[in-house]
Amino acid sequence: MPAIANIETFVVGTPEGTPGGRYFIFVKLTDSDGVIGYGEAYNATFGPHVTAAMIEDAAARYLIGRDPHDVETLFRRCYASGFSQRPDISMMGCLSALEMACWDIIGKHAGQPVHRLIGGAVHERLRSYTYLYPATGSVYPAETEGRTVYNDPETAAQAALAWVARGFTAIKFDPAGPYTIHDPHQPLLTDIERSAAMVAAVREAVGTRADILFGTHGQFTPSGAARMARAIEPYDPLWFEEPVPPDMPEAMAAFARATTIPVATGERLTTKYEFARLLAMGAAQIIQPDLGRSGGILETKKIAAIAETHHALVAPHCYCGPIAAAANIQLAASLPNFLILEAIRDWSGFHAELLETPLALEDGYTTVPTGPGLGVALNEAVARAHPYDGPDLHLAMDDTPVVP
Repeated sequence: MPAIANIETFVVGTPEGTPGGRYFIFVKLTDSDGVIGYGEAYNATFGPHVTAAMIEDAAARYLIGRDPHDVETLFRRCYASGFSQRPDISMMGCLSALEMACWDIIGKHAGQPVHRLIGGAVHERLRSYTYLYPATGSVYPAETEGRTVYNDPETAAQAALAWVARGFTAIKFDPAGPYTIHDPHQPLLTDIERSAAMVAAVREAVGTRADILFGTHGQFTPSGAARMARAIEPYDPLWFEEPVPPDMPEAMAAFARATTIPVATGERLTTKYEFARLLAMGAAQIIQPDLGRSGGILETKKIAAIAETHHALVAPHCYCGPIAAAANIQLAASLPNFLILEAIRDWSGFHAELLETPLALEDGYTTVPTGPGLGVALNEAVARAHPYDGPDLHLAMDDTPVVP
């Protein structure tokens, strides 16, 4: 049987304005037969170069010299590392990158895409949505005089219309204000007023052609989120994302009982244990695991199965590079309770440049790659040409978080 023989990590800096983060953290595994697998970590609790070293350390401890097929054992080794036996967001980010790279190798040995090895294809294409990212000038009118898709109803409506015209049937934006280290908080009346005006403008623009996904980042108390929800309920959003922080699912459950809007959450959760508790409390109807953090492909397949028993749906989160996105796609293709996939615009730009064969999106649906493994390969020349040399700090001097 093959054994993992070598690991290499890439910390790739993204060109200014690229959605998905300031950097991407990729891993390349090579086994004793020379078969290569790629993975990606969604991990920003430490600096990217520290994270890359952590991935290499975990590989040296738990993977090098071992069979890539043994992903269940790899999970247990990492999960119990240091006598912890509890969800650790940094370790799970490292594990997730290694585990998806193992699946890439497994698929290549089998000559099959990953989705065919974990249950087969339920979907051949995946309904997708995009954020209303700041304008680039090529998609919709440029933002001017401080007016953005985050604070100006007309600009947000124009952006939504542009993406709907390109085939998207759902768009997401988060007008409720920035995340801070001092959350959760009660929203200001001006925050509620702005959010309601933004949602109303987008609904008027797109009508029933597209769902509205209302995003926040765990910013509110349950009562504060409820006040916000009452203001936007008339416009029928598909979900209210991360209304409260992820550390107390009891609080999220209290909010869920106070609104008619489905609650979506999960990008900051890891492992079946955290998701099982969330679902058992009735805290969310839509879960959003991120394959670069949640514990890997097999672990997230288990998470989706638990959600299925609660009649909850799965909407994989993606604020990262194209390798984790490809893992999301392979998993989503196999899920009977899949709802919608987060896309980074239409997978063009730097995300396309980083792959030898870019991901494809047409009429608002992402095509599921059918090549072996993840169905994509990192363009290593592009990755090596863009090393990340920015700061490893994630808080500015005024304690304002910097999005990784």
